[in-house]
Amino acid sequence: MAGPSGKPVPGAAPKLRLDKWLWQARFFKSRGLAAEVIEAGSVRVNGTRTSRPGRDVTEGDTLTFPQGGRIRVVRILALGLRRGPATEAQALYLDLEPSAAPDPLE
Repeated sequence: MAGPSGKPVPGAAPKLRLDKWLWQARFFKSRGLAAEVIEAGSVRVNGTRTSRPGRDVTEGDTLTFPQGGRIRVVRILALGLRRGPATEAQALYLDLEPSAAPDPLE
């Protein structure tokens, strides 16, 4: 990332705004909607509640947030360069939710 002079700082980890990452990963249809959820205090980054859409996230961060009628828990694997197709977006994160285990009685 850039330092005060506008030049890249060597060794600095790449960062991206939280609202932008959630939008690029296709969890929300717009950055504005992602920002609303963040500002409501419904998003946690590494277990810490945040209400700043501009909070920086990096690879390896764990996000917890509501989506639809469920709570999503994902780990950031990569920072996107654009909002691409769904297959590209799915490569940006690892879903940490346990998959629905089949019922042994079925």
